[in-house]
Amino acid sequence: MDGVNNSGVSEFLLLGISESPEQQRVQFWMFLSMYLVTVVGNVLIILAISFDPRLHAPMYFFLANLSFTDLFFVTNTIPKMLVSLQSQNKAISYAGCLTQLYFLVSLVALDNLILATMAYDRYVAICRPLHYTTAMSPGLCILLLALCWALSALYGLTHTLLMTRVTFCGSRKIHYIFCEMYVLLRLACSNTQVNHTVLIATGCFIFLTPLGFMIMSYVRIVRAILRIPSATGKYKAFSTCASHLAVVSLFYGTLGMVYLQPLQTYSMKDSVATVMYAVVTPMMNPFIYSLRNKDMHGALGRLVLMGKQPPE
Repeated sequence: MDGVNNSGVSEFLLLGISESPEQQRVQFWMFLSMYLVTVVGNVLIILAISFDPRLHAPMYFFLANLSFTDLFFVTNTIPKMLVSLQSQNKAISYAGCLTQLYFLVSLVALDNLILATMAYDRYVAICRPLHYTTAMSPGLCILLLALCWALSALYGLTHTLLMTRVTFCGSRKIHYIFCEMYVLLRLACSNTQVNHTVLIATGCFIFLTPLGFMIMSYVRIVRAILRIPSATGKYKAFSTCASHLAVVSLFYGTLGMVYLQPLQTYSMKDSVATVMYAVVTPMMNPFIYSLRNKDMHGALGRLVLMGKQPPE
Protein backbone atom coordinates (compact mmCIF):
# COMPACT_ATOMS: atom_id res chain seq x y z
CA MET A 1 0.00 0.00 0.00
CA ASP A 2 1.51 3.33 -1.03
CA GLY A 3 2.29 5.89 1.63
CA VAL A 4 0.76 8.65 -0.52
CA ASN A 5 -2.58 8.54 -2.32
CA ASN A 6 -3.29 9.89 -5.80
CA SER A 7 -4.06 13.35 -4.41
CA GLY A 8 -0.70 13.66 -2.66
CA VAL A 9 -2.01 13.34 0.92
CA SER A 10 0.63 11.58 3.02
CA GLU A 11 -1.03 11.82 6.43
CA PHE A 12 -4.15 12.79 8.37
CA LEU A 13 -4.55 14.52 11.73
CA LEU A 14 -6.54 12.64 14.38
CA LEU A 15 -7.93 15.48 16.49
CA GLY A 16 -10.25 13.35 18.62
CA ILE A 17 -13.72 14.22 19.88
CA SER A 18 -12.59 17.48 21.48
CA GLU A 19 -9.61 19.78 20.92
CA SER A 20 -9.78 21.18 24.46
CA PRO A 21 -6.59 20.18 26.39
CA GLU A 22 -8.57 19.72 29.62
CA GLN A 23 -11.13 17.46 27.98
CA GLN A 24 -8.41 15.51 26.17
CA ARG A 25 -6.70 14.75 29.50
CA VAL A 26 -9.97 13.43 30.88
CA GLN A 27 -10.52 11.38 27.72
CA PHE A 28 -7.00 9.96 27.91
CA TRP A 29 -7.47 8.53 31.40
CA MET A 30 -11.01 7.39 30.63
CA PHE A 31 -10.01 5.54 27.46
CA LEU A 32 -6.87 4.12 29.08
CA SER A 33 -8.95 2.71 31.95
CA MET A 34 -11.51 1.26 29.55
CA TYR A 35 -8.77 -0.25 27.40
CA LEU A 36 -7.10 -1.95 30.37
CA VAL A 37 -10.43 -3.31 31.62
CA THR A 38 -11.22 -4.60 28.10
CA VAL A 39 -7.84 -6.30 27.73
CA VAL A 40 -7.93 -7.92 31.17
CA GLY A 41 -11.56 -9.05 30.82
CA ASN A 42 -11.16 -10.60 27.37
CA VAL A 43 -7.80 -12.21 28.18
CA LEU A 44 -9.34 -13.81 31.27
CA ILE A 45 -12.21 -15.17 29.18
CA ILE A 46 -9.79 -16.65 26.63
CA LEU A 47 -7.54 -18.19 29.32
CA ALA A 48 -10.45 -19.61 31.31
CA ILE A 49 -11.92 -21.30 28.23
CA SER A 50 -8.51 -22.55 27.06
CA PHE A 51 -7.44 -24.12 30.38
CA ASP A 52 -10.76 -25.48 31.69
CA PRO A 53 -11.84 -28.77 30.01
CA ARG A 54 -15.43 -28.16 31.20
CA LEU A 55 -15.63 -25.23 28.77
CA HIS A 56 -14.36 -27.11 25.72
CA ALA A 57 -17.75 -26.88 24.02
CA PRO A 58 -18.89 -25.10 20.81
CA MET A 59 -20.54 -22.20 22.64
CA TYR A 60 -17.35 -21.38 24.55
CA PHE A 61 -15.17 -21.99 21.47
CA PHE A 62 -17.04 -19.19 19.69
CA LEU A 63 -17.04 -17.04 22.84
CA ALA A 64 -13.23 -17.29 23.07
CA ASN A 65 -12.97 -16.19 19.44
CA LEU A 66 -15.38 -13.32 20.09
CA SER A 67 -13.16 -12.19 22.97
CA PHE A 68 -10.08 -12.44 20.76
CA THR A 69 -11.82 -10.35 18.08
CA ASP A 70 -12.80 -7.69 20.64
CA LEU A 71 -9.24 -7.67 22.00
CA PHE A 72 -7.80 -7.24 18.49
CA PHE A 73 -10.43 -4.58 17.71
CA VAL A 74 -9.63 -2.27 20.63
CA THR A 75 -5.87 -2.76 20.17
CA ASN A 76 -6.24 -1.62 16.57
CA THR A 77 -7.73 1.73 17.58
CA ILE A 78 -7.24 2.72 21.23
CA PRO A 79 -3.40 2.76 21.61
CA LYS A 80 -3.03 5.17 18.67
CA MET A 81 -5.89 7.25 20.05
CA LEU A 82 -4.16 7.43 23.46
CA VAL A 83 -0.93 8.61 21.82
CA SER A 84 -2.85 11.29 19.92
CA LEU A 85 -4.60 12.47 23.09
CA GLN A 86 -1.41 12.59 25.15
CA SER A 87 1.04 14.08 22.65
CA GLN A 88 1.09 17.03 20.32
CA ASN A 89 1.68 14.68 17.38
CA LYS A 90 -1.81 14.00 16.04
CA ALA A 91 -0.60 12.70 12.66
CA ILE A 92 -1.35 9.27 11.26
CA SER A 93 0.14 8.28 7.92
CA TYR A 94 -2.06 7.61 4.89
CA ALA A 95 -0.99 3.94 4.89
CA GLY A 96 -1.49 3.73 8.66
CA CYS A 97 -4.97 5.20 8.34
CA LEU A 98 -6.02 2.70 5.67
CA THR A 99 -4.50 -0.16 7.68
CA GLN A 100 -6.52 0.92 10.71
CA LEU A 101 -9.62 1.21 8.51
CA TYR A 102 -9.10 -2.32 7.12
CA PHE A 103 -8.90 -3.96 10.54
CA LEU A 104 -11.72 -1.80 11.90
CA VAL A 105 -14.12 -2.80 9.10
CA SER A 106 -13.01 -6.45 9.07
CA LEU A 107 -13.27 -6.95 12.83
CA VAL A 108 -16.70 -5.32 13.13
CA ALA A 109 -17.92 -7.70 10.41
CA LEU A 110 -16.21 -10.64 12.15
CA ASP A 111 -17.88 -9.76 15.46
CA ASN A 112 -21.23 -9.77 13.70
CA LEU A 113 -20.66 -13.11 11.94
CA ILE A 114 -19.46 -14.81 15.13
CA LEU A 115 -22.57 -13.59 16.96
CA ALA A 116 -24.70 -15.14 14.18
CA THR A 117 -22.79 -18.42 14.51
CA MET A 118 -23.38 -18.37 18.27
CA ALA A 119 -27.11 -17.89 17.62
CA TYR A 120 -27.04 -21.02 15.43
CA ASP A 121 -25.30 -22.89 18.25
CA ARG A 122 -28.06 -21.88 20.69
CA TYR A 123 -30.74 -22.85 18.16
CA VAL A 124 -29.31 -26.35 17.75
CA ALA A 125 -28.78 -26.77 21.51
CA ILE A 126 -32.40 -25.88 22.38
CA CYS A 127 -34.41 -26.91 19.31
CA ARG A 128 -32.42 -30.01 18.29
CA PRO A 129 -30.69 -31.18 21.47
CA LEU A 130 -30.44 -34.83 20.39
CA HIS A 131 -28.49 -33.82 17.27
CA TYR A 132 -26.29 -31.24 19.00
CA THR A 133 -23.14 -33.35 19.16
CA THR A 134 -23.18 -34.16 15.45
CA ALA A 135 -24.63 -30.83 14.26
CA MET A 136 -21.95 -28.85 16.15
CA SER A 137 -18.98 -31.14 15.65
CA PRO A 138 -15.46 -29.71 16.13
CA GLY A 139 -14.84 -29.88 12.39
CA LEU A 140 -17.99 -27.89 11.60
CA CYS A 141 -17.19 -25.31 14.29
CA ILE A 142 -13.75 -24.73 12.78
CA LEU A 143 -15.26 -24.54 9.30
CA LEU A 144 -17.86 -21.97 10.42
CA LEU A 145 -15.18 -19.88 12.10
CA ALA A 146 -12.92 -20.04 9.04
CA LEU A 147 -15.86 -18.89 6.89
CA CYS A 148 -16.45 -15.96 9.27
CA TRP A 149 -12.80 -14.91 9.03
CA ALA A 150 -12.73 -15.25 5.22
CA LEU A 151 -15.91 -13.21 4.67
CA SER A 152 -14.86 -10.47 7.08
CA ALA A 153 -11.35 -10.24 5.56
CA LEU A 154 -12.86 -9.97 2.07
CA TYR A 155 -15.34 -7.33 3.29
CA GLY A 156 -12.56 -5.23 4.82
CA LEU A 157 -10.29 -5.61 1.80
CA THR A 158 -13.06 -4.54 -0.59
CA HIS A 159 -13.74 -1.27 1.21
CA THR A 160 -10.07 -0.52 1.85
CA LEU A 161 -9.18 -0.96 -1.83
CA LEU A 162 -12.13 1.25 -2.82
CA MET A 163 -10.88 3.90 -0.39
CA THR A 164 -7.53 3.98 -2.23
CA ARG A 165 -9.43 5.32 -5.28
CA VAL A 166 -10.75 8.30 -3.31
CA THR A 167 -9.05 11.68 -3.72
CA PHE A 168 -8.40 13.90 -0.70
CA CYS A 169 -7.57 17.50 -1.58
CA GLY A 170 -9.11 19.53 1.24
CA SER A 171 -8.76 19.33 4.99
CA ARG A 172 -6.66 16.53 6.48
CA LYS A 173 -8.22 16.98 9.92
CA ILE A 174 -10.21 14.05 11.29
CA HIS A 175 -12.38 15.18 14.20
CA TYR A 176 -12.59 11.64 15.39
CA ILE A 177 -10.79 9.05 17.50
CA PHE A 178 -9.69 6.82 14.60
CA CYS A 179 -9.85 6.46 10.81
CA GLU A 180 -13.51 5.62 10.29
CA MET A 181 -15.02 5.07 6.85
CA TYR A 182 -17.80 7.67 7.05
CA VAL A 183 -15.36 10.31 8.26
CA LEU A 184 -12.90 9.64 5.43
CA LEU A 185 -15.68 9.75 2.83
CA ARG A 186 -16.76 13.12 4.22
CA LEU A 187 -13.22 14.44 3.59
CA ALA A 188 -13.16 13.21 -0.01
CA CYS A 189 -13.30 15.68 -2.88
CA SER A 190 -13.78 13.05 -5.59
CA ASN A 191 -16.91 11.12 -6.55
CA THR A 192 -17.61 8.48 -3.88
CA GLN A 193 -20.81 7.06 -5.38
CA VAL A 194 -19.17 3.68 -5.98
CA ASN A 195 -18.05 3.53 -2.35
CA HIS A 196 -21.59 4.30 -1.16
CA THR A 197 -23.18 1.73 -3.47
CA VAL A 198 -20.79 -1.04 -2.50
CA LEU A 199 -21.08 -0.07 1.17
CA ILE A 200 -24.87 -0.47 1.07
CA ALA A 201 -24.80 -3.70 -0.96
CA THR A 202 -22.11 -5.45 1.09
CA GLY A 203 -23.43 -4.02 4.35
CA CYS A 204 -26.86 -5.55 3.72
CA PHE A 205 -25.23 -8.92 3.08
CA ILE A 206 -22.67 -8.94 5.89
CA PHE A 207 -24.88 -7.35 8.59
CA LEU A 208 -28.58 -7.60 7.74
CA THR A 209 -28.43 -11.23 6.57
CA PRO A 210 -26.89 -12.48 9.85
CA LEU A 211 -29.32 -10.28 11.79
CA GLY A 212 -32.25 -11.84 9.95
CA PHE A 213 -30.80 -15.28 10.63
CA MET A 214 -30.48 -14.48 14.34
CA ILE A 215 -34.06 -13.21 14.50
CA MET A 216 -35.39 -16.38 12.86
CA SER A 217 -33.25 -18.53 15.18
CA TYR A 218 -34.62 -16.81 18.26
CA VAL A 219 -38.21 -17.03 17.02
CA ARG A 220 -37.77 -20.81 16.88
CA ILE A 221 -35.93 -20.83 20.21
CA VAL A 222 -38.76 -18.94 21.91
CA ARG A 223 -41.31 -21.36 20.46
CA ALA A 224 -39.28 -24.31 21.73
CA ILE A 225 -38.91 -22.76 25.19
CA LEU A 226 -42.66 -22.08 25.45
CA ARG A 227 -43.30 -25.79 24.82
CA ILE A 228 -41.22 -26.77 27.86
CA PRO A 229 -43.74 -27.79 30.56
CA SER A 230 -41.88 -26.70 33.71
CA ALA A 231 -41.07 -23.12 34.67
CA THR A 232 -37.63 -24.26 35.84
CA GLY A 233 -36.91 -25.79 32.45
CA LYS A 234 -38.02 -22.65 30.66
CA TYR A 235 -35.80 -20.48 32.86
CA LYS A 236 -32.79 -22.77 32.39
CA ALA A 237 -33.23 -22.81 28.60
CA PHE A 238 -33.69 -19.05 28.36
CA SER A 239 -30.72 -18.33 30.66
CA THR A 240 -28.38 -20.01 28.16
CA CYS A 241 -29.46 -17.40 25.56
CA ALA A 242 -29.79 -14.29 27.75
CA SER A 243 -26.11 -13.28 27.57
CA HIS A 244 -25.99 -13.69 23.80
CA LEU A 245 -29.18 -11.66 23.38
CA ALA A 246 -27.75 -8.87 25.54
CA VAL A 247 -24.51 -8.73 23.52
CA VAL A 248 -26.40 -8.78 20.18
CA SER A 249 -28.70 -5.97 21.37
CA LEU A 250 -25.72 -3.87 22.52
CA PHE A 251 -23.79 -4.52 19.29
CA TYR A 252 -26.60 -3.74 16.86
CA GLY A 253 -28.00 -0.92 18.99
CA THR A 254 -24.74 1.03 19.02
CA LEU A 255 -23.91 0.15 15.40
CA GLY A 256 -27.34 1.26 14.25
CA MET A 257 -26.97 4.62 16.01
CA VAL A 258 -23.99 5.36 13.77
CA TYR A 259 -24.69 3.77 10.39
CA LEU A 260 -28.48 3.75 9.94
CA GLN A 261 -28.45 7.26 8.55
CA PRO A 262 -27.34 9.10 5.40
CA LEU A 263 -23.68 10.07 5.18
CA GLN A 264 -24.65 13.76 4.90
CA THR A 265 -26.22 13.78 8.38
CA TYR A 266 -23.13 12.31 10.07
CA SER A 267 -22.12 14.66 12.92
CA MET A 268 -20.21 14.96 16.19
CA LYS A 269 -22.92 13.20 18.18
CA ASP A 270 -22.18 10.10 16.12
CA SER A 271 -18.60 10.20 17.44
CA VAL A 272 -20.03 9.44 20.87
CA ALA A 273 -22.11 6.60 19.43
CA THR A 274 -19.00 5.21 17.74
CA VAL A 275 -17.19 5.21 21.10
CA MET A 276 -20.05 3.04 22.36
CA TYR A 277 -19.58 0.28 19.77
CA ALA A 278 -15.79 0.68 19.42
CA VAL A 279 -14.87 0.85 23.12
CA VAL A 280 -17.82 0.19 25.43
CA THR A 281 -19.18 -2.93 23.69
CA PRO A 282 -15.85 -4.87 23.73
CA MET A 283 -15.42 -3.85 27.39
CA MET A 284 -18.90 -5.00 28.42
CA ASN A 285 -18.96 -8.36 26.60
CA PRO A 286 -16.81 -10.25 29.17
CA PHE A 287 -18.97 -8.94 32.02
CA ILE A 288 -22.21 -9.87 30.26
CA TYR A 289 -21.06 -13.41 29.51
CA SER A 290 -19.48 -14.07 32.90
CA LEU A 291 -22.06 -12.51 35.24
CA ARG A 292 -24.92 -14.81 34.17
CA ASN A 293 -22.90 -17.96 33.53
CA LYS A 294 -22.09 -20.30 36.42
CA ASP A 295 -19.65 -22.32 34.31
CA MET A 296 -17.70 -19.16 33.50
CA HIS A 297 -17.79 -18.13 37.16
CA GLY A 298 -16.27 -21.44 38.16
CA ALA A 299 -13.67 -21.40 35.40
CA LEU A 300 -12.55 -17.84 36.23
CA GLY A 301 -12.35 -18.75 39.93
CA ARG A 302 -10.20 -21.80 39.18
CA LEU A 303 -8.00 -19.69 36.89
CA VAL A 304 -7.42 -17.13 39.65
CA LEU A 305 -6.63 -19.90 42.16
CA MET A 306 -4.22 -21.47 39.66
CA GLY A 307 -2.40 -18.15 39.39
CA LYS A 308 -2.12 -17.87 43.17
CA GLN A 309 -0.60 -21.32 43.65
CA PRO A 310 3.09 -21.10 44.59
CA PRO A 311 5.53 -22.72 42.18
CA GLU A 312 6.74 -26.15 43.22
